[in-house]
Amino acid sequence: MLGLIDTAVFIIQTLGSLYLLVVLMRFILQLVRANFYNPLCQFVVKATQPLLKPLRRIVPSMFGLDMSSLVLALLLQILLFVVVLLLKGYLPYTVLLFPWALIGIFSLFLKIIFWSMIISVILSWVAPGSRSPGAELVTQITEPVLAPFRRIIPNLGGLDISPIFLFILIQVLQIKVIPFLAELAYMPPLLFGLI
Repeated sequence: MLGLIDTAVFIIQTLGSLYLLVVLMRFILQLVRANFYNPLCQFVVKATQPLLKPLRRIVPSMFGLDMSSLVLALLLQILLFVVVLLLKGYLPYTVLLFPWALIGIFSLFLKIIFWSMIISVILSWVAPGSRSPGAELVTQITEPVLAPFRRIIPNLGGLDISPIFLFILIQVLQIKVIPFLAELAYMPPLLFGLI
């Protein structure tokens, strides 16, 4: 019986996390003003539209951003936590679900930026100037994040080291800030594995 519950938790975590990734990507794409004619952006829009359309009637846009996608990501993260806790036999702490969801979304946001940077660095070596939809999307996600670092750090004769400093910042946030926030919010180790 325990193996069946663990299998169910694994499937729910995997599928829920994948959809949560797509929903958060929808928010990030609007945040960085990505080209929504890109086929990958079109996939994200089509995958999230059924749940976002009714939510948009309730949640207004702010600062030119579709806040309903961020609210949907938070709601999905809360639902994922609740389902996993219930399947594992724990009663969820309803007061702490919102802070836990915020920590989870922040952690996922950092992971998206981190892996986008990894892909961007690899593409700059293997296929510089590539026009594929994936390369275009990665560039659109990483350029706004790298811009502040590029203003501070000079270009070293064609060698751009600004990604190194972004990697350091992301690692510090993941190693020090996320666990500190999880400790503040009394996040159990079971849920800390989800973020």
